[in-house]
Amino acid sequence: MRKPTPDGGPERLVALADGVFAIAITLLVLDISVPQGLDPEEYRRALSDTLPNLGAYAISLAVLAGFWRDHRAIFRSVRQVDGDVIGLTMLGLGLAALLPFPTALVSEYGDEPVSVVIYSAAVASLGAVHIALAALVVRRPWLRGGAAPVRDETLYAVDLGATVVVFLVTIPLTLLIGPAAMWWWLVLLPVKVWLGRRENA
Repeated sequence: MRKPTPDGGPERLVALADGVFAIAITLLVLDISVPQGLDPEEYRRALSDTLPNLGAYAISLAVLAGFWRDHRAIFRSVRQVDGDVIGLTMLGLGLAALLPFPTALVSEYGDEPVSVVIYSAAVASLGAVHIALAALVVRRPWLRGGAAPVRDETLYAVDLGATVVVFLVTIPLTLLIGPAAMWWWLVLLPVKVWLGRRENA
């Protein structure tokens, strides 16, 4: 296997990722607002209208936080990065920065199947890029200074795989039963709880 030329340590790449995830999370909240100058009845109606936005925000916050944690876990043992690692990281950061758009679609047009399909495809794509990045780091021990992958990295890979599968399955499920397929996302809760217990064991 060709050994690409290292491009330095991972510190700047990890710092960039931290910043992009922070900005993406901040952008999620910009669509949540209540107009000024409303009478009490209009105010209560406007406040109730924010509930879908808050729900979409909570889901995307959990998604982005999980991917940020997994990204940091992937880089925990990395000592050098190369062009391939940088390229995959930039692709993943581009998808993370894009997530506020499908989040807005789900919050405003959650009853449209295409909104759920777009959101699911975006999350699954982001997860797939993280899996590819994790696999690349595992296959190139020189990026880790020869160190073996730690146990936590395996659990994070399982976590990523579960997320990708659940959101990929959502796409055909949405085409069959409509936006109610979003309830399928709840299957990730027991999976992540179980993985969290394994990680802390």
